[in-house]
Amino acid sequence: MAYPFQLGFQDATSPIMEELLHFHDHTLMIVFLISSLVLYIISLMLTTKLTHTSTMDAQEVETIWTILPAIILILIALPSLRILYMMDEINSPSLTVKTMGHQWYWSYEYTDSEDLSFDSYMIPTQELKPGELRLLEVDNRVVLPMEVTIRVLISSEDVLHSWAVPSLGLKTDAIPGRLNQTTLMGTRPGLYYGQCSEICGSNHSFMPIVLELVPLAYFEKWSASML
Repeated sequence: MAYPFQLGFQDATSPIMEELLHFHDHTLMIVFLISSLVLYIISLMLTTKLTHTSTMDAQEVETIWTILPAIILILIALPSLRILYMMDEINSPSLTVKTMGHQWYWSYEYTDSEDLSFDSYMIPTQELKPGELRLLEVDNRVVLPMEVTIRVLISSEDVLHSWAVPSLGLKTDAIPGRLNQTTLMGTRPGLYYGQCSEICGSNHSFMPIVLELVPLAYFEKWSASML
């Protein structure tokens, strides 16, 4: 959960999000080093009138400033491609949840159960209980088991939506007539909040997502009570 004036990402709750955070730090350090070097060279050019003619015309210097950026791009591209393949890989999921976007609420269906589906609406501000979060609480949370590979099928029945949960590293478009899929695996129990991340109309800001990750035994009891 984000807090006021937060500058960084939310704490990672899935292996994919941990990889994304590491890649962000890796890339940010490269950008910081390049920016520092460029700023240093610009400051030297502005503060001194000395020039070195052999340096300005040297083939060695041109070779270095051609090869060095290529190496830096490779150092960024390789871990990026690795994470992209990890995000697309689905290894025999233990549970499948179908998510449908509507104007302006979400509906969920546990396809492994015969009749387990519900709609999830935002709780109005005047109905919130003490301690609940404005514009983020819903009447029906998505209860999922932790440390289990879960496949989420995402689509829409009207306009474009986007199903996003930052702490899990998830953001998948909900497109009418198309079924997108993503995977998630939570590493610890808790409540994880998200929102629709695609402008979908006047009530776009009122489509929260709440995932409740629980131990497998508790999830089995919950799913049995919902049938």
